[in-house]
Amino acid sequence: MVVQVKSRIRHSSKTMEGNQQKVEANVLLLGAENVGKSALTVRFLTRRFIGEYGDIESIYSHTDKIDGRDICFNIWDSLCPQNVEESGYISDRQLQWADGYILVYSICDRASFNMVRQQVQCIRQAKQKLASTAQIIIVGNKRDLQHRRTVSSEEGRLLALSADCGFFEVSAAETYHGVLMVFHELFELIREARALKKGTAGFKGIVRSMSAVFGRKRTE
Repeated sequence: MVVQVKSRIRHSSKTMEGNQQKVEANVLLLGAENVGKSALTVRFLTRRFIGEYGDIESIYSHTDKIDGRDICFNIWDSLCPQNVEESGYISDRQLQWADGYILVYSICDRASFNMVRQQVQCIRQAKQKLASTAQIIIVGNKRDLQHRRTVSSEEGRLLALSADCGFFEVSAAETYHGVLMVFHELFELIREARALKKGTAGFKGIVRSMSAVFGRKRTE
């Protein structure tokens, strides 16, 4: 079963310049150690589940088809900072690179949920500073371990609603489809945010042009 809460961003259409235009999305995975970030990534890339990973930070490129269009996902599977005081830290390079974030916690580990809460705040502050439109999906992983749950689904939903972002509960160990939905939904949010930003920029350009025209008329 997959639990999902969508962001309040409304769906909008975006016309691409030709069917062959390449569309890319930079996705940064963040979260504590042992929450399943790499397992989620490899599930999406290969459809397979691998349970054990070393301390390796990697960036993968993967092309998937969404609505008949090839989408290139650049996926940064990040390492958790070793310094506990910097557990919610996200580097400036990461913040500037990402079009979207997948913040992963384990439903069996409350400390990992608290880290996601810190990372949400960090990203929101950075978005204001950088005027970024980057989108967030919060993922509660290890849904198959219900007997060890320490973070309720409701807590995850409430955090996502307070941050106006998407939310899923999945099991990377049990299902590929739930993981696929996470990445596809994040791309939809990124696409909508890009379209909204482009539309706003176009509207501001029209306003400036009209102001220039009417300004000249008043001085003539």
